[in-house]
Amino acid sequence: MNTATQTLSHFATTLRFENIPAEVVERAKDCMIDTVAAATFGSRFAWSKMAADYAQRYGSGGPCTVIGYPDRKVHAPYAALANGLFSHAFEQDSVRDPGMGAHPGATLLPPLLAACEETGADGKRAIVAFVAATEIMLRIACATHHSPEKIGFHAPGLTGAYGATVAAGLVMGLTETQLVNALGIAGSLSSGLLAFTKSSQGAMVKRLHLGRASESGILAARLASDGYEGPETILEGKFGFLDAYCKKEDIEPALLTANLGTQWEVMRICMKRYACHINAHTPVQALRDLMAAHGFQAADVAKIHVTGSERLATHHNIREPGDIMQSQYSVPFCVAVALHRDPEDPKAFAGGALEDPLIRATCREIESSVWTEPGKGVRSSRVTVRLKDGRELSRDGNTYKGMPADPLTRADLKRKFMLLCADVDAAAAGNLFDRWAKLESQPSLKLL
Repeated sequence: MNTATQTLSHFATTLRFENIPAEVVERAKDCMIDTVAAATFGSRFAWSKMAADYAQRYGSGGPCTVIGYPDRKVHAPYAALANGLFSHAFEQDSVRDPGMGAHPGATLLPPLLAACEETGADGKRAIVAFVAATEIMLRIACATHHSPEKIGFHAPGLTGAYGATVAAGLVMGLTETQLVNALGIAGSLSSGLLAFTKSSQGAMVKRLHLGRASESGILAARLASDGYEGPETILEGKFGFLDAYCKKEDIEPALLTANLGTQWEVMRICMKRYACHINAHTPVQALRDLMAAHGFQAADVAKIHVTGSERLATHHNIREPGDIMQSQYSVPFCVAVALHRDPEDPKAFAGGALEDPLIRATCREIESSVWTEPGKGVRSSRVTVRLKDGRELSRDGNTYKGMPADPLTRADLKRKFMLLCADVDAAAAGNLFDRWAKLESQPSLKLL
């Protein structure tokens, strides 16, 4: 009987563009476009510049792009590392719904882009690799039921190494056996701890977890292409991924290979409108909807209460964030930003938000509680606002714009793309968007 790794590798290496449904191709392209924008905006920050300098110092002379640094070309592992960090640099990259600790865009596009630039692969090959990698990475995440984060691991840094390996490996032309070995190697490259959520500083490291996962894909795939071996039982075997990184009572190994090629995980990809953690999106959207419906402003508000999942209380109820990364991970802070600024502008979360005394004061005063009502999802929230005139307003949110139930249209996506690329020439940014939207007809990704 095949192991899960062997079954997944067979699926990936036999997948053909013609067998992928049209709507899956379009969602995959949307995710890649979204990631290019996130990386472009993310490349501007100090923590990104450090990664770009590292990539230039040790990887210069290669054929691969460092997004946001058009004068730099580096070797594939360093491009994947830098671009993966950029893509997650400001909390604007895609996730899965329901969430299982995986970021498809930030994890898969950077190694895929680097491998395509290194090999000269065309747009169709890139799409196939992205789709296959998404299907595999998200199934691995689902099999964990997000339990690594209960132990203290940052799940995208764990699952990401596997997805990045598939993305890079398919572009490099790995055989089924080689991909099995590559995934076995990737299992020893998974890393990332949640210590940043409980510390007063150091949350820059959160960005690095996605960069390291992306870099690991290049390393694992290239070693396997030269014959390096890894365990074929890496996922479900003794001391494998599920055994070592998860709570045993939560894992479901059958989900590793369930419904391959019939139920497409790509269609579960969510894209963000706000530059904050995904669990803040429903309360932020609910607050903005209340403000639009009732015409109140920050000065009119006496109190805000947010009700949500247990994760809100255990991971995201950060009242005194020490740096911008922690602030984007804090639901009270993100709701406070949405009260005082336009959250659709990513600069609302940069531009001195952490030092803004009104935002800090509001963040401290926002009350949070956990749902007592049954059947509520991890994204569900209720925002209750008490105004100074005595009115109390409330709105529940179970979805937000960008989830599969309410996806971004291509026009929505272009608006976000242009916002994130606002410091780039508008005509050039618009042309770039249009070319990515027609990725299947591109003979090479070198010009993208």
